[in-house]
This record gives sequence, C-alpha cells and structure tokens, in this order.
Amino acid sequence: MPASLRSLLALALVALAPMVLAADLAGVIHKPSVDVHSGPDFASPTVATLKRDTPVSVSGQQGLWYELALPAGKSGYVRVNEVRMAYAGKENSSANLSALFTGKAGKGRVTETAGVRGLDESDLKSAGFDAAQLAKLESYRLSPEAAAAQAHARGLGDTQVAYAVEAKPASAKTGAATQAKKRGGLSMMRGLLSTVGLDTGTAGDAALDVADAAVGKSEEEQTAEELALGPEIAGRILGAAKLIPDDEAQRRVNRIGRWMASHSSRPELPWTFGVIEAPEVNAFAAPGGYILITRGMYALLANDDEVAGVLGHEISHVVQRDHYNVIRKQEMASASENAIADNVNVGGGLAGSLAKDYVRRHGAAVMLTSLDRGAEYRSDEAAEIYLARSGYNPLGLYSVLQKMTALGTRSASLAQLYKTHPPLAERLDRIDKRAFAGLERYTQRK
Repeated sequence: MPASLRSLLALALVALAPMVLAADLAGVIHKPSVDVHSGPDFASPTVATLKRDTPVSVSGQQGLWYELALPAGKSGYVRVNEVRMAYAGKENSSANLSALFTGKAGKGRVTETAGVRGLDESDLKSAGFDAAQLAKLESYRLSPEAAAAQAHARGLGDTQVAYAVEAKPASAKTGAATQAKKRGGLSMMRGLLSTVGLDTGTAGDAALDVADAAVGKSEEEQTAEELALGPEIAGRILGAAKLIPDDEAQRRVNRIGRWMASHSSRPELPWTFGVIEAPEVNAFAAPGGYILITRGMYALLANDDEVAGVLGHEISHVVQRDHYNVIRKQEMASASENAIADNVNVGGGLAGSLAKDYVRRHGAAVMLTSLDRGAEYRSDEAAEIYLARSGYNPLGLYSVLQKMTALGTRSASLAQLYKTHPPLAERLDRIDKRAFAGLERYTQRK
C-alpha cells in the first residue's frame, strides 16, 4: 500500500474513532464505602453501596463521574476518585479505544496508530527554530482581563485558597548587588592580583571563572533569563511539531490556561498556551510561561476541568522554575568541565543572545529532562490549588491520571511521559494520601 494511502487511512480511522463505543474498563472501589448514584449528581438517589476493593466495570464518563455497569443491566455513577482504574497490562486496540470513554475535548478519542512515533529527545535537540509558528502561537495569547471576562461569562469565580509552599519570587532588595556588580568584583580581584605582581595562572583563572558562573542572580536577572529562554525553546518545539490547525482548540487552552495562571504566584508572566501535532500523551512547560500540550493529550481530555488540571500541573513547573533550574545546573556543570580542561569561557547570564546560544547547543531537549519526583508531586498538588482558586474542580487532574493509567504501562503514547515522571499509581496514591486537604468542599463542584 502506498505511503500516501496509508496516511489517508490512518486519518480516516481517527475521524471515525468517536463513532466507536468504548469497551468497559476494569477498576476497583477505592474507598471504604461508596454510594452509587442513579445519575451524575450527589442529589440523585443511591442505587447501591459498594465496599473497598469491589471489582467494577466502568462503561463511560459524564463530567467528573464514572458510569458503572451494575447487575441486571442497570447502571450507576460514582466520582472519579472513588474508583481506581486498573492498569491495562498490555496495549491493544481495544485498550486504546476504550481509554477515553465519552469525552471529546479534542473532538474525538485518542487512537494510537501502530508505528507512529512521537517526539523524542533527538527531535527536540535537532529541530530548527520556527519563527512563523511561534508568532502564530503568540497570536492566541490572552490578556489577564480578557481571560477573566471569558471565565466569568462561563460562571467561574475567584476563590481564595492558601498554599503554604507556593513559590513566591523574592522582590529585589533596594541596593542589593546584581549579578553584574558581583561579576565586576571578581574582575577587580583579577586586576588587583595582577597589579601586585601575583599571576593567578591558568588554574587560578579557571577557579575564578567557575566562581563567576556560580554568582547568584537577582530576581530580575533570573526572570530576564526565563523570558529570553521561553520563546527560544518554544520555537524549537514548534520546529519539531507544529500547532494543530484548530483555532477553537488553541483559543480554548489559552482561555483556560491564562485564567489558571492568573491564580498562581506569577500572574505577570506572558503566559502562552498551544496544542501541537504529536500523537503521544505529553505536555511541555518552557521557562517564562510557554506551555504546549500534544494532540494526544488534548484528545484525552473530556471537559474544561481536565484541561485545566493538565495546564495547572505545567503552570506549576514554570512558577517553580523547574526547567530553568535544570538549565542553570547544566550551565554550572559546563563551566566546571571547561575549568578542568583549562579552557573556560563562561561570560554573562543566559538572557538575550546567550539564550540563543544555549538553545543552539542544546535545542529544546531540556523539555524531556526528568525532574525529581518531588517536583512532579508538588506540581500535582499545585494544580489542585489552582483548580480550586479558578472555580474548577480539583478532581480534574485526578481524572486525567486515571485515564492515563487505563492506557496501560506499555502504551506507546505514554512512552516519553513514563521516562520523565513517577509511575501514575504513585502520583494517584500521593493525591489520595493528601485527601484534598482543605479542598474537600471544592471537589463537590459539578
């Protein structure tokens, strides 16, 4: 079969996927006792009460409720956190089609075409900068005021929810030394040593250069570096995977994402969101507020709560400077290696032209760097807070993690995510252990 015909057939199968009824998925009751309601509403009558570890068959989803197949052909509804989906032990077409239930955030179900490879590290390292795609991405950007107006029109309101461990960028202290001033001090030290006739020698110069790289940066300098890195990295990702040609989807993620980001501790960043053409289930958070989710991820999401849950997790990575700090560590490691080779060339920070130099050397591969588990767990927790503050249901993220679990441990669509994130069961266990502390009343939102 010609390659062009195979491509057309694959697209046709994806288009037909929403017409295929999902097969039931296996799960177990995850709480000591769960009331099964006749409809997806706490006010609807209870039709059954199930105990922990009771096997169940999940036949569909409505909002943040799962529909269970009950005996005698009846059905009932439970919240998404009252059942734990079973891992699909082996990937197959049935698992792929059934994993999405009835949601259609992306106008259809996720289907995996055998042999279709998603983005990997080599793609992100070698991809060229796509200025046209970056401009298109930024054209969807919303102001905080516009995002708020759209959110309020949809009945969403602001809620004050405390978050003790939230990153709060420090304000610059009056008179505090900037990195440039500190570097000037190091240069003066070199000059003074030379003036008194002391030659530091190659090793001494190398040591001073490493110290030069390690100089702490002010809040303004760090932010400047993030803002310079963000578009450079996003442009490289878009060089590997273009935006999907769906204006509605692009506007939607910017509407939801900008509203969510306004409830973080860094609302002033130029937050920008997009959906890119990649089949796997994944998302990328570049420094400075550039967040991209894959087509595979977007199609997995059934409602705005789930979209917000995914974006909230990525927003936290930006707020906490997780990938930016990885870049800083790479910069330090590079300086140390050069010092050992007696060939140090460190220079000023990453802002401006040096951001271009970093991306020229490394591309956007930092986006597939595995962060420590604590950072991932923290981003899950922060997402719940941002959901509650923005008027969404904190269960939105939990629901997404459940669906990803149902895709299976061997799912090609999750291959990269499994490499960079803790196991899904551990992430769900962490959320269960926290038990939505302080957010219980917000999980009752429809």
